[in-house]
Amino acid sequence: MRTVSAGGCARGFAVGLLLAAVVVDVVLYAGSGGASVLPTAGPVWQTLAVVLVGLGGVLWPAGRRPEWLTPQVRTAVPALASALLTVASLSVREPVVFGPGEIVILLSLLFIAVRHCPPRWALVCGALDAGALFILPVRRDMTLSSDVLGLDMIGLLLVGLIAGLAASLRSMDYRRTVAVSETRRSERLAMAADLHDFVAHHVTGILVQTQVARMMAATQPRELDPVLAGIERAATEALASMRRTVGVLRDTAPDATDRRPVGDLAGIAELIEGFATPGQQVTLRRDPALSPDTLPHEVQAAAFRVVQEALTNIRRHAADATHVEVRLRDDTGRLAVTVTDDGRGGTQLPVAAHGGGFGLVGLKERVTALGGELDAGPRHGGGWEVRAVFPARKP
Repeated sequence: MRTVSAGGCARGFAVGLLLAAVVVDVVLYAGSGGASVLPTAGPVWQTLAVVLVGLGGVLWPAGRRPEWLTPQVRTAVPALASALLTVASLSVREPVVFGPGEIVILLSLLFIAVRHCPPRWALVCGALDAGALFILPVRRDMTLSSDVLGLDMIGLLLVGLIAGLAASLRSMDYRRTVAVSETRRSERLAMAADLHDFVAHHVTGILVQTQVARMMAATQPRELDPVLAGIERAATEALASMRRTVGVLRDTAPDATDRRPVGDLAGIAELIEGFATPGQQVTLRRDPALSPDTLPHEVQAAAFRVVQEALTNIRRHAADATHVEVRLRDDTGRLAVTVTDDGRGGTQLPVAAHGGGFGLVGLKERVTALGGELDAGPRHGGGWEVRAVFPARKP
C-alpha cells in the first residue's frame, strides 16, 4: 500500500484551492450582470476561456506535455489572454469582473516563469504575468481611483513575494547542480587514480608470469600452457578494467563524492572492526562461496566503497543504531552487498559535521559503471538499507 507524502498532500491541497478559486470566478461572472467584450458570448464564457487556458498552463501533467508546451508557452499565452481581455474591456462601458481564480493563476504562472524558464525568457514571461496581474483592476475602474492603486500595491507585494521565492528556489537548484557536478568530477578523478591501480595490479601479474614462462621455456616447455593461460587471463582483466573505467571518464556529464582509499573484501572486515563502538554491534555475514579469486579487483574496490560510505552515513545520521549488519553474498553469480541498521535518525555529531548528501551520488556512478545497481532507502519497521549488486564473476 502506497503512503501519501507530505509534499503530495500539499500539492493536492494547492490544486484544490486553485480549482475552488476558479469556481468563485465563474460564480462572480454569472451573478455580476457585468459586460461581455464579445457580442456573441456571455461573461461566463469569456471567463471560462481565460481561466481554462491558465489552468492548462499551471496543471498540465509534466509527463504528458507535448514538446511545444515549453515553460515559455505555458506562462506567456495565459498572461496574454488575460491582458487581451483587460484591454478589450476598455471598449465596453460596464465593468468586466475578475476574481481570485485568475489572480492565483497569474501568480502561479509568475512562479513557473521565474523558476523554470530559460534565463532570458524568465524575465520576459515573468514581466508578462506580472503586467497582466497589475492591469486587472482596469476592468472595474478606468479612472485609476485610490481603490485601484491600493489593489496594485497589494499586487506588487504579492508579485515580489512570489518572484522572490521562485528566484530563491531556482538559485538553490543551481547550487545543488553545481555541487553534484563537482562531486561527480572529483569521483572521476578518483576513478582515474583507481585505473592506475587496477591496471598496475594486472600488468604486474603479467610481468611475473612472463618471467616464470621464460625460465620454464628452457627446462619445462611442456608445462608452459597453464602459465601462458594465466598471462592471457591477466591481460584480459587489465583491458576490461581499463575499458570500464575509461568509459566512465569519457562521459563529460558531472557526478560525485570524496575520494576513498581503494579496498577489497579483506579490507571490509578490517573496516568493520574499526567501526564498532560500545553499545553498537556490527555483524559481517559473508557467503562462504565468495572468494577474492573469483571477483575482479575493481568490483572488490567498489564493494569496499559501498560499505564504507554506508557505515559513514550511519555514524553521521543514525548514531543511535544498536545493530548494523553487513552482508556479502553470492546472488546467482552476482555479488550482493547489503548494509542495514536499526537507527531512528539520532546522531551525536554536530550539524556542521553532517555530510552534504552527495556520497551516494558518486557511489551510484561507480556501481553503474561496473554494470551494477545501487539502491538506498528506509527499511520496513525502521532503520536504513543500502544495497548494491555487481555482475561479479570474471570472464
